[in-house]
Formats: sequence, C-alpha cells, structure tokens
Amino acid sequence: MITAVDTNILLDVLIPDTPHGDESESALAEAVRAGAVVISDPVYAELAVHFPQQEKLDRFRADTGLRLESSNAEALYRAGRAWSEYIRRRPALACPQCGATQDLRCDKCGASVQPRQHVVADFIIGAHALVQADQLLTRDRGYYATYFPELTLG
Repeated sequence: MITAVDTNILLDVLIPDTPHGDESESALAEAVRAGAVVISDPVYAELAVHFPQQEKLDRFRADTGLRLESSNAEALYRAGRAWSEYIRRRPALACPQCGATQDLRCDKCGASVQPRQHVVADFIIGAHALVQADQLLTRDRGYYATYFPELTLG
C-alpha cells in the first residue's frame, strides 16, 4: 500500500494544538504501518514554509518515513486536465473585462464571503496520488472527490 499525504495532514502533526492534530497523527501512523508513505513536490514546497532550514524539513521527512516522489508526466497531465475542469466550473471572482471583483454577501448575516480558490498545486497533489499511489491521506475530501472521483481517500 502506497499512501500519498496531503499538506493539511502534515501541518496538523507539525503545529501544536491544531483541532485535527491527534486524528491526523493517528492516520499518518496507520499509513506508515500499512506501507510506503510519499509526498509530492507541492507538499514538500508547502511544508518548507514551516522549516527555517532544508535540513530540518528533511529530518522531519526521515523521522516520519515520508519519501519525496516527483510527479511523472501522466500525473502532471491529469493535474492539468482537472485544473482545466476546475477553471471552467469555478465561480468568477473578477470581471474578465475590467477586473472589478465581485462582492458576495451571506444571506443570513450579510458578511462578505469569498469562495475558496484552489491553485494548480492542489491538482498536482491529487493527480500524483491517483497515478503514483494507492490512496491520498487528506482532510480536503470534498474537493478531491469532485475532481478526482476515482481517487481513494484515506
């Protein structure tokens, strides 16, 4: 069993007192017991924000059994196709003509609401797991289920 791990799980483990810390730590430990555990390039880059030196990040990877595995061409292609679908479906936040932004308001309280925007790195993480692993360990299940329905989520 090869488990790819999303950044959110690892941040739960790294950052003290996160709401999902214990759950994510248990899930990561179970994945390590079940087989190989890998991270993709974007996960490594996102983790680097939290480590002042590369050696410390690499020590964390070694201590947790995480193997860095670059995405192959098939995974990158599938990421691009899923990204294209997302771009087609996502709500517009800015006018393509003048650049004015939309102001969305909550119907209940009137607060300003902005839909969550995904970046291409999110799609690389999903496609990498789909093509190069058996499952993805993540808390962002809805997004991955939508754009990678054949991906097993752990």
